[in-house]
Amino acid sequence: MKTNASRAAGNRKRPTPRGGGGAALDAVKNPAATPRFYYKGSRLKQLRAFCMIVKLGTLSRAAEALFLSQPSVSLQLRALEQELGATLIERRRRRVAPTREGQALYDLALPLVEGLDQLDQRFRASQAGLSGGELHIAAGTSTIQYLLPPFVAAFREQHPGVKLQLHNVTGKDGLALLRSDQVDFAVGSMLDVPNDLSYEAVQAYDPILIMPPDHALARRREVRLEDLSPYGLILPPQRLTTYRLVDLIFQQRKVPFHVAIEVGGWEVIKQYVALGMGISIVTGICIGEDDHARLAVRNMSAYFPQRSYGVVVRKGKYLSTEAQAFVDLVRPGLFTRRDYWEAGHSER
Repeated sequence: MKTNASRAAGNRKRPTPRGGGGAALDAVKNPAATPRFYYKGSRLKQLRAFCMIVKLGTLSRAAEALFLSQPSVSLQLRALEQELGATLIERRRRRVAPTREGQALYDLALPLVEGLDQLDQRFRASQAGLSGGELHIAAGTSTIQYLLPPFVAAFREQHPGVKLQLHNVTGKDGLALLRSDQVDFAVGSMLDVPNDLSYEAVQAYDPILIMPPDHALARRREVRLEDLSPYGLILPPQRLTTYRLVDLIFQQRKVPFHVAIEVGGWEVIKQYVALGMGISIVTGICIGEDDHARLAVRNMSAYFPQRSYGVVVRKGKYLSTEAQAFVDLVRPGLFTRRDYWEAGHSER
């Protein structure tokens, strides 16, 4: 049984343990008196969730991509907004979009998150060199057939251990693969560059009118745009850049025209023209020495602009070692850091 003396001794203030225990007790009594130290792993998770929300457009799709529940992603977003003191996401019908502050954070955070996510892969690649790995490139048929062969041959000779996959897609399909990171970059021709992509032209080609050697227009040294009206054109499908460009030029100059055949592939179009089924306007990239024996050609640069072909990357994406090696073959130093932040040539 405790005496009054023992109770008094027990109630005496015990000495503070060495090693900062007093500061810890003060922090418990008054949390505002000490600075907050964020756990960096939690911040990375918050930023990763935020970037995925912006990229995919919905919380549910972001949750699926991160293998998390939607409430968990929502909590990470809310915590990030509270810590930064800003609203980062706004809801638009069924989708969400970044606010002005959210877009600024996304531009800053995306390359950091992707850089950390790819750190182990990039480290292993730097240690092993290009003795393995994969490279995925999106490109249309004409690009794969006419533009890429010398670069592919040089890449294979220098890096035979890298598996190279060329995805034969065009237009929106190619951009979808690029935005979803299913390919490292795309190669092709672009008229309008969306704001989230960077495009660097590497080669340009003149527009060429092709027709059978015995065609009425083949007897003329110069052919005007108006001269094409009576004849049916053979053009690629409407969804492709060539058709859109031809249609735009004719409409701007108020010159009537009609399309006789829509078909994909320059080789098919050249064959149909050679057989007398119509005339066509193609890009000079597809005209070789052998074509002059079966086709009459005229340069149409007085009416149509040159078509550029180049490399397309998603802004903020770190190129893999394999991708950078290929891009350097096309043109060394093609993309610098500023390319990832500047606005594209036009808005989406």
